[in-house]
Amino acid sequence: MRTNRSFKTNSFSETKEALLQWSRSYSRVVWLDSNSHQDQYSSFRACLAVGESFVYTDLGEIKTFLNEKKDWLFGYFSYDLKNQLEDLTSSNPDFLGFPLVQFFRPTKIIVLDDDQLHFKYLDDFAHQIDNDHAAISKYSRLEVPNERSPVEIRMRIHKESYFEKVGRFLEHIHRGDIYEANFCQEFYAEDVRIDPWYIHQKLNGISEPPFATFLRMEDKYLMCASPERYLKKIGQKVISQPIKGTARRGMDEWEDEKIKTDLAQDEKERSENIMITDLVRNDLSKSAIKGSVRVEELCKPHTFKQVHQLISTIVSNVPENKNPLELIEETFPMGSMTGAPKISAMKIIETWEETKRGLYSGAVGYFDPDGNFDFNVVIRSILYNATNKYVSFSVGSAITSKSDPEREYQECLLKAKAMRQVLEERET
Repeated sequence: MRTNRSFKTNSFSETKEALLQWSRSYSRVVWLDSNSHQDQYSSFRACLAVGESFVYTDLGEIKTFLNEKKDWLFGYFSYDLKNQLEDLTSSNPDFLGFPLVQFFRPTKIIVLDDDQLHFKYLDDFAHQIDNDHAAISKYSRLEVPNERSPVEIRMRIHKESYFEKVGRFLEHIHRGDIYEANFCQEFYAEDVRIDPWYIHQKLNGISEPPFATFLRMEDKYLMCASPERYLKKIGQKVISQPIKGTARRGMDEWEDEKIKTDLAQDEKERSENIMITDLVRNDLSKSAIKGSVRVEELCKPHTFKQVHQLISTIVSNVPENKNPLELIEETFPMGSMTGAPKISAMKIIETWEETKRGLYSGAVGYFDPDGNFDFNVVIRSILYNATNKYVSFSVGSAITSKSDPEREYQECLLKAKAMRQVLEERET
């Protein structure tokens, strides 16, 4: 079904840039980049999937493929898929127009390890491996656009309105409707043209997160610097790693360590994380073998280039014959992007947010031929509809009974900083 060949590489970083540059000629692209973050659950150092033999936008078709074809699928689930999975609706406007679900069976997969490129091509395309390898070897750096204009970003929800809406969430919490809600706001620009490959390179360079993704589906693009894993399956083991709790980096080593320690001990931040950890435990228990759901790490501080984050790791074991897509259906969307209880939080979120989230808060990743998968959470991301010339990014924070509106607002601005910096950059 697939032909596998490997080649030595001389420079890991240059080969990474060359692969992304080479992908420009393809209308469907998924690029997964760990930025060399390694732990016991890491997948690829980097992986590129391009070209499509089939495209799937229906859950039933994907489930059948996973049962019968035993091959790779790359793509995404958008947040608003929740309306098919639960008794939910969305009436907020959608300015980006991403389909709810979109996966493709790539004709060409290239995996980059430390010093090797591994080509996994459908047999009908195997004769192109040598030429493609030669073409990739010619690139060294991503192209810098000849003309770059700063994008003037607008806020969908201004500060006064944001404070008012946080107050509404607090009313729901004090009434007992919910314990926590992840309230998001959109930043956007209209009638703009950007170079998505260049923007992704700049965004990724600022953050260098473990779940960075570049996605192209014809005229729609995602430039994603996500630090968060939604769900991974390895054999019968399932892993979820929600993030809740964010703090800025310090100006020096001493301040940085103090901020990290304070975050780990912050009562409000820990309570956010623990509530979502419990929610994820409940989601995983729907399919788990009895007694297998456990928390491996709780509220562990992790440091990234721009922020510190609290991350928990929850794992379970599932029956051997479990269809991988069913695990997604039972746990989607990631609890860190909703709140608790999950259904009630999603209903209330729809009332007070002003746009559909679309792919933001969704997940990008892959299914492999053995029924394994790995998906991130689409946060710290720029979305772009090239036909509509509309660019957008969203950020959010968890509202709990202990929330201070000003602090939540500042957390949103901190999370928005990298996307805004990249888009508003002026030529030098």
